[in-house]
Amino acid sequence: MNESKRIIAGRYELGELIGRGGMAEVHSGVDTRLGRTVAIKLLKSDLAADSSFEIRFRQEAQASARMAHPTIVRVYDAGDEVTADEFGTERHLPYIVMELVTGEVLRDILRQRKLTQQEAIFYANGVLTALEFSHAAGVIHRDIKPANVMITNSNAVKVMDFGIARAVSDSSATLAHTNGIVGTAQYFSPEQAKGETVDSRTDLYSTGVLLYEMLTGRPPFSGETAVSVAYQHVSENAPLPSSINSAISSALDSVVMKSLAKERNSRFQSASVFRSALTAAVQGKAVSFFEDGAQPATAPLHPVSEDTLQETATVRDIPVIDPFAELLESANEDATNPVTKIKPAPAGEPTQILENGFSLLGFETKADEPLEQTTVVTKVRGDTPSGGWLWGAGSGAFVLIVGFIIWLIAGGGALISFGGDTGTRITVIDVVGKTYDEAYLSLTQQKLLVEKQLQMSSTVEAGNVISTDPPAGQEVGAKTTITVLVSSGKALSQMPDLSGMTEQDAILAITNAKLVLGTITQSDSPTIAKNLVMSTEPAANSQIPEGTVVNLVLSTGSVVVPNIVNLELSDARDQLTAPSVGYTVETQVDVTCLGTAGTAVIAQSIAPGIQPQLQTIVLTLECLLN
Repeated sequence: MNESKRIIAGRYELGELIGRGGMAEVHSGVDTRLGRTVAIKLLKSDLAADSSFEIRFRQEAQASARMAHPTIVRVYDAGDEVTADEFGTERHLPYIVMELVTGEVLRDILRQRKLTQQEAIFYANGVLTALEFSHAAGVIHRDIKPANVMITNSNAVKVMDFGIARAVSDSSATLAHTNGIVGTAQYFSPEQAKGETVDSRTDLYSTGVLLYEMLTGRPPFSGETAVSVAYQHVSENAPLPSSINSAISSALDSVVMKSLAKERNSRFQSASVFRSALTAAVQGKAVSFFEDGAQPATAPLHPVSEDTLQETATVRDIPVIDPFAELLESANEDATNPVTKIKPAPAGEPTQILENGFSLLGFETKADEPLEQTTVVTKVRGDTPSGGWLWGAGSGAFVLIVGFIIWLIAGGGALISFGGDTGTRITVIDVVGKTYDEAYLSLTQQKLLVEKQLQMSSTVEAGNVISTDPPAGQEVGAKTTITVLVSSGKALSQMPDLSGMTEQDAILAITNAKLVLGTITQSDSPTIAKNLVMSTEPAANSQIPEGTVVNLVLSTGSVVVPNIVNLELSDARDQLTAPSVGYTVETQVDVTCLGTAGTAVIAQSIAPGIQPQLQTIVLTLECLLN
């Protein structure tokens, strides 16, 4: 049989080869049942050697198929076709049917040329957007790498193969038997290299590796074997990106190095926080602290030069309309308006911490009394004729003076006191994830005051603590008020009425309502046209939490016609006009009949079985002789 006409699973027509990797080949194809073009990934047969592989593989593919987002390559179907070769030996062919994307794999782009800083940041933002959506849906990718990122012809980012890595790595035909292990090991997280369980932060580490490679042109670790690369992920620190590419700012350095932290608790804790830090880095704001208070040894926060800030603040010409483009535009506007602002650091916002400069004013601080940190957000105009020293001297003096006042008010120098227990320092306990009652008890036992605030959350269970301000680990005075942010549960969304919509329109409406696509099944309908939505679960117009899975039922455009030959006309008419069939019934007598029509049906114009909807069926009645 011609390869271009090969049919998979009795439904998918295999087209030309459009890609090949260590574990699979990808062909263009056509879903002959729905008439749409698709991409068909054929996995190597040795991956299916484990008899339980098909079950795991299909489960992961089904989980991936529930996600519908512009940054994720849709999975339509998956399976394991069993065939026999010329010797009668049974062969398994695992396959995935996906959205057909026109563009290039990021791996191939990186092999052809170096990316600009703008491109690297833009592509990383797209990957993080996809992960933000998938993690909210409970799906961890496990194999973020350039080979799994597509850049479309319109320069949009699409991530593929969600969940497939788990099914493959859990099978007895492990990745060690494929050519993909060395490439994959370059993007391993430390916990993957050690064989530990993974979570969403594993994907963020791999994204950090990908960002590192896009910025510098090489991964942070390399070696002759997968084992040597995995060892480096666990035990060695990567060199600063700026040591390889001097155009990289310290702000970007800090973001990359935080994402590559060995301990999961020291990395970004969500894709949205990672994106926010990347956004801030474009404007020259460095990530200056870790959740555990520790700084990475390989990522000192050296000052950002005026030239570097000018370079990162003038990123332009991203060719795709995207929310990130608004960020880049705002960075340009800020770059023409030099400002120095002093404000408290918002919880979770990447900032740059100004080191203590009070010694320049002739004041000394006690070693055991840490200063309150002051957050300084600096934006530099690179096109002004005046030198950077004027800006630095003016803003620096202003910061020192205001910082000194804050220091005095905080009781740091014992020169002035405004009351309160300035001698007792309390380390705020970590109550994130606990119930509010548990958090309240723990904090009040520390002689701290508690203020409760509610906030909707799609990830934290209602009644549990999202964060505290000041955060855990920070030292405060006794009777300091701790603001405890408590989840009020997921935001509610109204289930849209999808009746009569096409599949694509329904998916768009589900995404716009901040819901998640679940299963898509088909059912017979006497009235609703083929491939239009018949029903949904949950029902239309109900109030449901954001992120709820929505299942669609599409019409086949067909009905099951019963066999009514030999039935009485009244019974036949009842069956054919019933709501499940909905046919129009007409009767006739054979033209050769010389008598009158009886009441028994001897023939039907439409055969029993699956037939198109909305038809007129003609019943031939028996002939009674006079």
